[in-house]
Amino acid sequence: MSFHVEHFGCRAARADGEAVSDMLRSAGLSERSPSSADVVVVNTCSVTAEADRAARAFIRRAHRLNPAARILVTGCYAQRAPEELASLPGVAAVVGNSHKALAPAIALQLSGAESQHAQTQSPATVSVQSLLANANPAHQTLILADDRFAHSFLEEAQLMPGAQTRPNLKIQEGCGNRCSFCVIPQTRGSSRSLSAATVLRQVRGFVAAGGNELVFSGINLGRWGSDLASTPGAPRPTLPWLVRQIFEQTDLPRLRLSSIEPMDWDADLIALMAEFGGGIPGPPATGLRRWGGRLACHAHLPLQSGSDAVLRRMHRRYRPWHYADKVHALIRAAGPGLTLGADVMAGFPGETEREFEETLEFIRALPFGYLHLFPFSPRPGTRAWALHAAQPVPPAAVEERMAALRTLAAEKSATHRRYFLGRELDAITLHTPPALASLDRTSALTENFLPVELAAQLPANRLVRLHITGFTPEGALQAVEAAQVAAPVPAAPQLLGLR
Repeated sequence: MSFHVEHFGCRAARADGEAVSDMLRSAGLSERSPSSADVVVVNTCSVTAEADRAARAFIRRAHRLNPAARILVTGCYAQRAPEELASLPGVAAVVGNSHKALAPAIALQLSGAESQHAQTQSPATVSVQSLLANANPAHQTLILADDRFAHSFLEEAQLMPGAQTRPNLKIQEGCGNRCSFCVIPQTRGSSRSLSAATVLRQVRGFVAAGGNELVFSGINLGRWGSDLASTPGAPRPTLPWLVRQIFEQTDLPRLRLSSIEPMDWDADLIALMAEFGGGIPGPPATGLRRWGGRLACHAHLPLQSGSDAVLRRMHRRYRPWHYADKVHALIRAAGPGLTLGADVMAGFPGETEREFEETLEFIRALPFGYLHLFPFSPRPGTRAWALHAAQPVPPAAVEERMAALRTLAAEKSATHRRYFLGRELDAITLHTPPALASLDRTSALTENFLPVELAAQLPANRLVRLHITGFTPEGALQAVEAAQVAAPVPAAPQLLGLR
């Protein structure tokens, strides 16, 4: 029996899909393409209308190519509009985020695999066979989605370095911020944390299996621990406390933190960046600065807008000057090797030309290494849905603003990457595409989140020190192993405008 998992959406969603794949592989199923798999799991996103459309298009295409496949749809779209997805041809089950922990067992049943794993991975009170037997008789589709989110974590399978050299461990689920444009509170519920004991068990197992870089992800990662009870006499569980426990109690070589809200970068978390992830001064006479540590020198702070007025309409919990202060503090802690990323939205309801210019000016003033750009997409049930009905930004204006953001993002990225020419960076090797491997090159990712082509053939999951020699036509770094180069690294210049 065989399966295919198709991923849509954020790192946290990707972590869910990877966990489903791991459980199905451990149950004996083989991984195939959607055109030949017995069961196809579609792990959806619903943050934009385009994400919904892409998921529907994939489901229709998978059914057309493989009519015999049983399709299981899960994720945020499955939570938000399960009946809509259940009506699509080929869909046998719709499992919302509220019941995602049951998805692997249901997929096993749909595949026809005879395995006790299907029952042992589910709560004792739940019989997957009985659930399937009671599927909606109108279209024989099982629908599991409610607002309790009692079965939403998929942490049982031990993370291993394999198909994903740098796997994601989702340690936090849900969000209570209630941004006016966001459907996440509806599709994932309030904030919930994986226990520290479970996180430490996963990290130890990953290290024991030879893993070198682990990515912590979450819907609102900085709020990890806010729902966990404190032990009398013990520190309150927070993300900085958890990170320190990992560095003190495990031998994990490198931990990467995915997106964290600006105001959750508190003094304790920033101090960890200085202690475990910042630049290490070289000999005083040379002024050399090396990067590399156990905490990746990389911070992604969602921005959305650089306009105070727009941020207020979005119900974001910071102002532009708050955001800038956090960036300055991070760079002071980590050094100029930090790669800073952000999400930016264009066309929020009522956004004026002046407000958009404020966003451009704000981005120009900060040393971003990359930007994730999105046009506003009205989501049913959000406050911004009504705002959009009252004050929509014309589509032509949105596209013009997106084009300006893309141009600025490319400029910021190129400037940031040029800074590392002739310098040394730590990296981890990845699974290299065959076309690149045929050129005796290896794909890698620097610890500060820059893509690299290494002029050597190395296996995946190896930590290497690289000397940056140039750039590919696509803008990735080119490098050789640092041991092959005797030339000194250039001294770091002064960064202007940082307090």
